[in-house]
Amino acid sequence: MFGGSFDPVHVGHLIAAESVRERLGLDQVRFVPTGQQPFKGGGHVATGEQRASMLEAAVADHPAFVVDRRELTRPGPSYSVDTLRELRAELPGAELCLIVGADAARDLAAWQEAPVLPTLARIVVMTRPGAQPPPNPLVASVVTVPGIDVSATQIREAAARGASIRYLVPRAVEDFIRAHGLYHTER
Repeated sequence: MFGGSFDPVHVGHLIAAESVRERLGLDQVRFVPTGQQPFKGGGHVATGEQRASMLEAAVADHPAFVVDRRELTRPGPSYSVDTLRELRAELPGAELCLIVGADAARDLAAWQEAPVLPTLARIVVMTRPGAQPPPNPLVASVVTVPGIDVSATQIREAAARGASIRYLVPRAVEDFIRAHGLYHTER
């Protein structure tokens, strides 16, 4: 399970997910766009439907990448522990992994029911080359992923200015953003 805003999904997300999938031999990476993030104020720019649609377009040609919309339909804040409990019930024999970035790992102890998380899934932290996440007893694995200097904020700002986002997002996501006028400001 790889959760996040994905507002929008970008090549950094996809490269990191593929690196973790390959390194750990995962059968599947389930991208879970959040409904209401408990730690980020201000909400999302794109709607949940738009974010999920961009994710689906981005991973359409990867047989091991799937999009799970459950947090978009669940009322209230999106807590990973709730999603993991649901997945555990649906997939009782599966080994589940919760994939988080190093930034999110710093706040892991503050997550809803944090001590329960390792009982539901193996917690995997993604780090960039040369970076080390803070030691955390909840973390089972650390995977170094390619350091791609791109962020959703950077992409939204570029789109708002009318600048190119080509190669920062998959072509299908770029087309979706353009077709729906996402992230553009009035001039």
